[in-house]
Amino acid sequence: MAGDERAYQAIYEANVDRIYRLAYRMAGDDDLAKDFTQEAFLRAFSRLDQFRGDAAFSTWLHSIAVSVSLNGLRKVDRHRKRERSLEDAAPVASRNRQLDPGVRDRLNEAVDTLSEIYRTVFLMHDLEGYSHGEIAETLGVAEGTSKARLFRARAKLRDALGEEMQEYVR
Repeated sequence: MAGDERAYQAIYEANVDRIYRLAYRMAGDDDLAKDFTQEAFLRAFSRLDQFRGDAAFSTWLHSIAVSVSLNGLRKVDRHRKRERSLEDAAPVASRNRQLDPGVRDRLNEAVDTLSEIYRTVFLMHDLEGYSHGEIAETLGVAEGTSKARLFRARAKLRDALGEEMQEYVR
């Protein structure tokens, strides 16, 4: 039994930061992200026997985290109004560019207006760095569907933000 606890701890430590960041990006709230992260690991650990090895373990775990986050957001009936800025999240190593608070607020508002399918792909790909293959496996869609949803999400963001903000949307 002690070996299982060490294995669970190793799995948790190897994945908790990325799962938390994903949950935070989806929820926009630290407390919800922590709850969703905890629930994702509890669900994964209780269903380890269901992991078939068809995909990477991390992909399987991330699909659970996405499901937990989406279901959790539905349960609390949030309308995607961010209460805190993304800068409150744990630091992400590669991107540390400071934005004017007004620009950041406009970007957050524009992302919040995206439908769930577009917002999820946009957050996973552009903000968290998931590949389209990982997103496709996580969401249970084709890789081309992930690419198409990202293309549409970016187009909707460009339309919502106007010409003066084009540099912020690839």
